Amino acid sequence: MDLDALADDIRTWASELGFQQVGITDTDLSRCAPDLRRWLALGLHGTMGYMARNVDKRLHPERLVDSTMRVISARMDYLSGDALPALPENDGSAYIARYALGRDYHKTVRRRLARLAKRINTRVDGGSYRAFADSAPVLEKPLADKAGIGWTGKNTLLLNETAGSMFFLGEIYTNIPLPVSRAFAPDEREDKCGACKACINVCPTGAILGPRRLDATKCISYLTIEHKGTIPLELREAVGNRVFGCDDCQVVCPWNRYANLTAEADFAPRHGLDGASLAELLSWDEATFLAKTEGMALRRVNYGQWVRNLAVAAGNAPYGERLVGLLRQRRIDADDMVAEHIDWALARLASRKAMPRFKAL
Repeated sequence: MDLDALADDIRTWASELGFQQVGITDTDLSRCAPDLRRWLALGLHGTMGYMARNVDKRLHPERLVDSTMRVISARMDYLSGDALPALPENDGSAYIARYALGRDYHKTVRRRLARLAKRINTRVDGGSYRAFADSAPVLEKPLADKAGIGWTGKNTLLLNETAGSMFFLGEIYTNIPLPVSRAFAPDEREDKCGACKACINVCPTGAILGPRRLDATKCISYLTIEHKGTIPLELREAVGNRVFGCDDCQVVCPWNRYANLTAEADFAPRHGLDGASLAELLSWDEATFLAKTEGMALRRVNYGQWVRNLAVAAGNAPYGERLVGLLRQRRIDADDMVAEHIDWALARLASRKAMPRFKAL
């Protein structure tokens, strides 16, 4: 079989399925092993215990899926709306990371990859395939880097010179010895971030310790999504009005001037969440939350975490009687952890109300 022709066909089929780019790589991830092990040893993964499990399978794809020889890496743009968003402001609005405004990307990307694998299977006898979309111990960014999809930026996200970073990644592990894409090794590639430190400087909590060094325990995405407990007092003000994830390091990245708007209906914002107010979202009881977020990545948090995040954002917002009333209403059924965040927010709002206001001269 002409494997070069098959690789070209795979790129064509992937495009027909809504992917903007495909690359193919081998399974050698030895270059990234020292950094991963060091990051874990320092505890910079926080409470994400799953990151410390199955490290061997992360570093050796052929141990996760027997006989894997190649990884097909694909990206799909997700930025919706008219343009790149601005940095969020504490104006009473709620900011949700752009990737989470529509349908859960895990479902969309994985199903499209499964369809791509099925198409490949019609051309190759004895092939094996397994599709992933942030759904298993897979090192997506290093694999995409090796496959030529982009390079790892200083904010640890994968950057692409014609698409920025606002895209999803997915993979197909296969035993077919496809030709690998031409990709530069880290010591061969020019660092296209150059001297830029925009992402490091803008990070509200200082989570980017240096180029490609992230302390997840300070990252707002970690604090508002992965972390199940109390958000540290010293970080709450910096969280601002971000109630699910954070895009700041992407918004200021010069490469995202090239971020492409998606045509995928699945990623279009639902329920006006790209412009919702904190008061509107605090008015949701648990049943409403579950109904509104069905089939969305927002379900990565439970209702308690949702109210916790809204309370922190409310504590950073301008004073409003409705906001205070809704916080008090949510406190009635809150557990101790959530109630503590609500009390913090109420105290902050009360102090803001009591501050004297001076007319401009």
